[in-house]
Amino acid sequence: MSNPYLETVNGHTFRMIFVEGGAFDMGSADDDPEASYSEKPRHRVKVSELFIGEFPVTQALWKAVMGDNPSRFEGDDRPVEMVLWDDSQDFIRRLNEATQATRSLGYHYRLPSEAEWEYAARGGKYHADGYKYAGSDRLKDVGWFDGNSDRETQPVGQKDANQLGLYDMSGNVWEWCEDDWHDNYKGAPTDGSAWIDTPERGTLRVARGGGWFLTARACRVAYRSHDGPDSRVSFLGFRLALALQLTGKPDGFH
Repeated sequence: MSNPYLETVNGHTFRMIFVEGGAFDMGSADDDPEASYSEKPRHRVKVSELFIGEFPVTQALWKAVMGDNPSRFEGDDRPVEMVLWDDSQDFIRRLNEATQATRSLGYHYRLPSEAEWEYAARGGKYHADGYKYAGSDRLKDVGWFDGNSDRETQPVGQKDANQLGLYDMSGNVWEWCEDDWHDNYKGAPTDGSAWIDTPERGTLRVARGGGWFLTARACRVAYRSHDGPDSRVSFLGFRLALALQLTGKPDGFH
């Protein structure tokens, strides 16, 4: 596995994990008894290389960029929540501005696409293990859910990581993705890009990963949910992606 990328903004350092590009089967098989209609049809997707946040954005990182803390369950090492999808876009804009002098040429921060999120949660090129959750078939080993969370978020990184070294991708908080919500995968992109309606965006956005108040079924790597971009609740946060905006790969990342 390639070395992670460290970024420091206003004195706070966070880590982005390299995800090698590859292809995977996105969604659930027809014979999966836990699968819902929205997880089908299963389809082959090719994802380009990128970096994904080791953790969901923490309250410490949010405060370093935004200066406030909207979260219900306060703690610097806990995921930020009570964050609108639009708030995540504002955060990302400010983060890109603050790191303009330090980011390698051509890279920028953004939300992951739904395909990138699922590919990373499944372990990227190591996804052959086929785990139900992000890094294990036992959710209690890798995630916080209604069976162990004490009905609140928990500090990140306390459970086991998945095969890529990513934490908390199953449970703790839902994570916004860039995509508009679609009821199933019919017509979904196969190149790993975000599925965005044009000429006008859809009214809902995708959220992935499950959360502290949900059952194990909703924390599976294939499970999909959605909410309005103006939804501010204590179980919604986000995770950063860092990817090339232009063609060509600069030196210094891996």
